[in-house]
This record gives sequence, C-alpha cells and structure tokens, in this order.
Amino acid sequence: MGVLNTSNPTLADVVSRLDGNKKIDAEIIEMMTETNEMLPDMTSIEANGVTEHLTTVRTGLPEVTWRLLNYGVQPSKSTTAQIKDSIGMLSALSEIDKKLAQINGWSGLWRLTEDSAFIEAMSQKVQRAVLYGNDKTGVEQILGLSPRYCTGDPKKAENAKNVIDAGGTGNKLTSIWLLCWSPRTLFTTSPKGSRAGLSHQDLGEYLTTDADGGKYLCLGTKYDWDIGLVLRDWRFVVRIANIDQEKLTDDPQNDGGTDLIRLLMTAKNKLPNLNTGRIAFYCNREVRNALEAQCMNRRNVQLSLDQVSQAHPVLKYAGIPIRIVDALTPTEKRVPFPAKTTGTGGGQGDQEGQGGGD
Repeated sequence: MGVLNTSNPTLADVVSRLDGNKKIDAEIIEMMTETNEMLPDMTSIEANGVTEHLTTVRTGLPEVTWRLLNYGVQPSKSTTAQIKDSIGMLSALSEIDKKLAQINGWSGLWRLTEDSAFIEAMSQKVQRAVLYGNDKTGVEQILGLSPRYCTGDPKKAENAKNVIDAGGTGNKLTSIWLLCWSPRTLFTTSPKGSRAGLSHQDLGEYLTTDADGGKYLCLGTKYDWDIGLVLRDWRFVVRIANIDQEKLTDDPQNDGGTDLIRLLMTAKNKLPNLNTGRIAFYCNREVRNALEAQCMNRRNVQLSLDQVSQAHPVLKYAGIPIRIVDALTPTEKRVPFPAKTTGTGGGQGDQEGQGGGD
C-alpha cells in the first residue's frame, strides 16, 4: 500500500507530505471525503503549469512482430497526441459571527466545523465538474468526463468503444462510471508550486451585512481549490449510459428490468487490466439501491456487500467497490448510438448526449 501511495498519491497523501498546518488541511480533506466518495480514489498530481497541464496521451499502440533469425523487423511507434487540460479555480468565503467564535474559545478547528457547509459545497462542485464540466460552455470550468464520452458511435470517437448503452429512452436517465485512477490513466492536477491546489486564508475580523441589511463583526475565511482533470488513456474509463431509473428492479431476470449486473460485467471486461490503479464504479443513490437489492439475490454471486465497518458497508462487484456519487443526475441527455447495436440495452439515439449538471 505504501508503494501505491507514493506512485499513485491521493490528495490526502500529497497534503500529508507538505509543510504547514497539516491538522487543518487533513480535517478539510476528511470533511470533503465524508460527502464525496470519489475523492479518496482520485490520483492527485502536480501540474507542469500554473493554469494548465500539458500531457502526452496515447491514441494507439505500436505494431510489434515476431522475428526469425537473420530477418529484420520493420520499425514502428505508438501514436500519441499532446493535450492541454485547464485547471479550474473554485473559491468559497465563510463569515462567522465574532461573538459566536469568542464563546467557543476562538478555536481554529471549531471555525472549521462551522465552515463545513462551504467545504461540502466545494467538494460537491468539484465532483460535478469531474463528471459534467465543459470548458467549451464555461471557460472557468474543467473538462469533465461526460463531454469526452458523449457518443456510442466509434466512427465519431474512438473512445465510443467504452460507452455502453443500457437502453433507456425516458426522461430519468443516468450513468454508471467505471474509472481507473493512476498517473498513466486518469488523474487530477493542481497548479505547479501550490499546496496541492488547496488553500485557506484567515481574513481576520471585519464588518459585514446580514440578509436584512444589519451590520455585525465577523471572522472571515477564504477557501480555494484549484483542480484539473487529465485523461491520459481513454481505455481505462468506461461509461454505462442511458440507464432509465424508472426501470430499475430487484430481480431483472424475472421482471424485465434493467440488468445492472450484466452491464457491470460488460464494463469491467472493457478495461485492459485491473492492476493499473485504483478502480471503482460510481453511481447515484437510486442505482446503488437497486444494486444492493439485487445483491440479496443469491444468483448474483459476483455482487457482494462487505461489512468493512458497521457504518460503512461496501458494495462490490467482482471485488471492485461501487461508490455513491450524488452528483450523478437522473436528468442526463440520451447518449446516441448507431442504429444497430449489440449491447445489453440495444438502444438507438440520434441526439447528442452531454450529460447533466452544471
């Protein structure tokens, strides 16, 4: 585990190695993790720039051949492309009544607990950006996963091979994502020279205004989180799209509902290997409820509910954890697929699907 944390560090791993107030930093990350199950999986790498990260992504593997004695080999090389991924800047400003802080002993950790709503909001905002962010519609946003995996037609995008059609056509569509986090596949970035992109600044006391226009002395704290998302190898991300939440049932083999187990199996088998990084499925609460109900069906031997602790049972498929991500909306646009598909759902589409969220 130590080797993995060194070569494939999370945000908590990076912050733990920095100087400064580690206790406050660790508390902030713990608060973020409580409402963001994706965060402990996300690989965090320092960018090679302040506002963007330039990386070489692999678009194809080199040609290799068997060789006989006295026969040469034709030279070949892998196909790559250089991509710039921007870093988004997220900020929040907290203001606490000075008198309230005084009553609680001016404790920095107490102020942090009072700021928990702001920290949670930032964590949820980043989670939505990772899934749905589109820097084409909002310059300040990062480019998330949904705009990158927005078609099931391999003629339009090579990574369409990793988009699976669940067959839904209704108005309550969502997705399940299978992500492999590592420096070679998918990772987040922070500005070069920063403290992992996280900062909090005590603004001291100043006069502020309440909702009714009244004045009072407050203690201000500014929180900043600068983060980017880099996809180096599209083969290690799989999207199960067009899941109709109204067709989720406990026993799809008998009642005709969406067969989530088969979809998870198909997604898992699209990954080149399962040993490259931290791998997890991500779905919203409704999908997770359906999966947990299907877990009660003993025929689904690959789906298990591991009681890691009393408070945190972990649902797994083939040993891969299935995490709840509330940012995954049930209002996604339908991802289009070619007229003839061989997937589980067999759905057809003719409109662009860019996901939901902000």
